[in-house]
Amino acid sequence: QVQLIESGGGSVQAGGSLRLSCATSGRTWDTYALGWFRQAPGKERAFVASISGSDTTTYYEDSVKGRFTISRDSGKKTVNLQMNSLKPEDTAVYYCAARNGPVATMKKSEYIFWGQGTQVTVSS
Repeated sequence: QVQLIESGGGSVQAGGSLRLSCATSGRTWDTYALGWFRQAPGKERAFVASISGSDTTTYYEDSVKGRFTISRDSGKKTVNLQMNSLKPEDTAVYYCAARNGPVATMKKSEYIFWGQGTQVTVSS
């Protein structure tokens, strides 16, 4: 079992930055991959970024490449999502998720532990 609690959401103007953080607990730190997903109003929850348990592999959805950076902090046991150059289309509820294994993937169905989500709103 992995517990996940997101923080850091908020409202920002287009071009601005936000940093999301997800505190994790419950299992050995490097035994599970972590990911960020988002769900915009009226849309399905979609992959944003993921990072392996060993912190050696990352994946990004095409629209966020070069703008978002995912990272793990082993000391604080958090996974972070630095979001720069934000656009109105980034507006969504952002969810932290954990896989039952250390290999990072982009498939939502492979992430079995989920946080409650944090709202990100980007205005034009």
